[in-house]
Amino acid sequence: MKIVVLIKQVPDTYGERRLTPQGLVDRDASDAIIDEISERALEVALQQKDADKGTEVVVLSMGPDAVTASLRKALSMGADSAVHVIDDSLSGSDTGLTAATLAAAVRSIDGVDLIVAGDASTDGRGGVIPAMVAEHLGIPCLAAVDGLQIGSTVSGTQATESGTRQVHAGLPAIVSITESSPEARFPNFKGIMTAKRKPLSVLSLSDLGVDSGFPGLARSVVVTATERPARAAGRKVIDEGSAVDELVEFLAAERLI
Repeated sequence: MKIVVLIKQVPDTYGERRLTPQGLVDRDASDAIIDEISERALEVALQQKDADKGTEVVVLSMGPDAVTASLRKALSMGADSAVHVIDDSLSGSDTGLTAATLAAAVRSIDGVDLIVAGDASTDGRGGVIPAMVAEHLGIPCLAAVDGLQIGSTVSGTQATESGTRQVHAGLPAIVSITESSPEARFPNFKGIMTAKRKPLSVLSLSDLGVDSGFPGLARSVVVTATERPARAAGRKVIDEGSAVDELVEFLAAERLI
């Protein structure tokens, strides 16, 4: 089995977060790291590799030169190879361009059985890339899956507004996992040393046969951006005999019960 893991590099969530005057995330404001949800997606693939030694894990990402460091870390954690898509015309890509590019990169990898990704990155929070990649590739997508089981098919549990449901799909497929998935392992010394010798392919849009003009795809542009307003004080309930009813009413209105 060959599993491709989509890796997203993001600004460190513990660092300063701010926007540029153009409304984009200022990626120079803090260190660039692998998004935690991407690391969890990689852990899911690596656990499958632990259980089945015939499994091959390929990590795939797009972005500037700095992404190489994140891919090397993924290799040190246990991935077998990496693919880095880098092209000046991809700067500031929206979800449409990102999905089209990632799908083209997946097509360039022979024999892909499963694609694993996080359900939403900490910088964009879009949560739509896996489904959009699936649409480009014409394969099933299981979104926000917990307890992923991988075999001749993939299956797991999805949370719904009223409970949970079991979902499954045949291969090839793409799956996005949630933060309930296992935490990622730490690279050991052997992994760090062997990562330097593992293959890392660098591809441009021309290598993928993709027109940099992206015909048929409109590119969204941020027109304006405003800072998040200061957090307002919460509602205070004073118990005058009806506090329980007020609390129940509030929780029901917020669909928390």
